[in-house]
Amino acid sequence: MKIRQNVRHFASRKALELPVVSDLVSEKLVDLHTDVFLERADADHREARRDRLDAFFDATMDTYLAALQQGAPEAEAREITHVQANFEFYNHGWTEMMEFPVEELGDHYDRYETFFRRHGISIDDPLGEFAPSGGLPDAPSTPEKLDEPVHPYAEGGFADDVYVEGPDGEVHVGGRDEPSDVDVSRAPGVSDEDAEA
Repeated sequence: MKIRQNVRHFASRKALELPVVSDLVSEKLVDLHTDVFLERADADHREARRDRLDAFFDATMDTYLAALQQGAPEAEAREITHVQANFEFYNHGWTEMMEFPVEELGDHYDRYETFFRRHGISIDDPLGEFAPSGGLPDAPSTPEKLDEPVHPYAEGGFADDVYVEGPDGEVHVGGRDEPSDVDVSRAPGVSDEDAEA
C-alpha cells in the first residue's frame, strides 16, 4: 500500500504513548480518519456509517500501538491499521472507500499474516481481539457493489511492501527513520499547553 509519512505521524506515535495527551490525540485521529473516509463514501450513505467508523478507528489505535510494541516501524504499524480498514470496507461492500483493489486483499493479509494471526485478525474479522467488547455499531452494507467493484481511490501495485510517499512526492519502499527531535505538539489534537501537561 502507498501511504504518506511526515513529522505529524511521528508526533502522533509519540503522543499516543504518553499519558494525558494520548486520549486527545486518539480522539482527533479517529475524527480525521472517519472524515477522510466518509468523504470517499457515497453522500447518501455517509452519516449512516459515521458511528461504526468512529468505533472502528478507535479500536485500530490499539492495533497501532500493539504493532509498535511488537517492533513494527511506524509506517508498517500504520499500514496494518489501514489494511484492517480495507477489510472492513470490503466486508460491507463499501468499495468506493477502499485504498487498494479488491483483488489485492489476500496479498495485504499475507504480508502481515503473523501479526494478524497472533491477534485473531482476518479479512472476515478485521479487528480480531481489538474489537470492542460491546461490538461495533451497525451500519448498512452495500454488498451489490462487490459484484463489480468500483474503487476510485484505490491504488494497485503496492501490495508487496509498504511504500511511503514523502513530502517531496517521492515514493520510497519502507518508512523513514524516526527523527530524534519529535515535537509532540505537532500531533493532531495537541496544543503546546497539552504537550506540557
